Amino acid sequence: MSRTLYLKVNKITTVHERDIFLKDVASLYSDDPAVMAKCGAIKVKTIRVDRDRRYVEDVLAILRLINGVDPSIQVTNLGETDYIIDYRRPRPARLLWQWIKTACVCAVCFCGAAFAIMTFNNDASVTAVFQEVYRMVLGQEWQGDISVLELSYSVGLAAGILLFFNHFSVWKLNTDPTPLEVEMRLYEDNITKTLIASGGEEEPGAGAT
Repeated sequence: MSRTLYLKVNKITTVHERDIFLKDVASLYSDDPAVMAKCGAIKVKTIRVDRDRRYVEDVLAILRLINGVDPSIQVTNLGETDYIIDYRRPRPARLLWQWIKTACVCAVCFCGAAFAIMTFNNDASVTAVFQEVYRMVLGQEWQGDISVLELSYSVGLAAGILLFFNHFSVWKLNTDPTPLEVEMRLYEDNITKTLIASGGEEEPGAGAT
């Protein structure tokens, strides 16, 4: 039976236990179940300082650990060469606080978007544009407080936002990721690349295995 282990390390893994094993940060495959079990139980790191922190690690350290356990195992790495362990201390669920933070973020986004739209409309003088279009098409001045142009613009603006963000409550128009999900993924990737490029900036006592 083959003694080859296929290793796919995740770019970033969130853990809550201070003892971290290879199976926690990577996907393993081998034709020999004993090899998978043996390698999955290898301890790759022990968190010495009990505080939330991200640790940048090197796959070469994993290869050395596997070689120390069984030099006959051939490892094929299919994943990252540098990876991050994101340690978060175990905490009880605080659903109320999560809902409060979500409500605050939604309120800020709503007010900011509304302010941006209103300032754009005021600067572009949308009302004056609608009045001019109304006069040119119908040949008479606009009378009244609101016209069909303003009503259509308001409805179209809301519909356009929903179509663009592809998301309303729990409903989605299709399976594509929303622009917000794409931006969040890019943001997380940039954070990961920055941490890896800086070498983790290990602090004294933050220690490893």
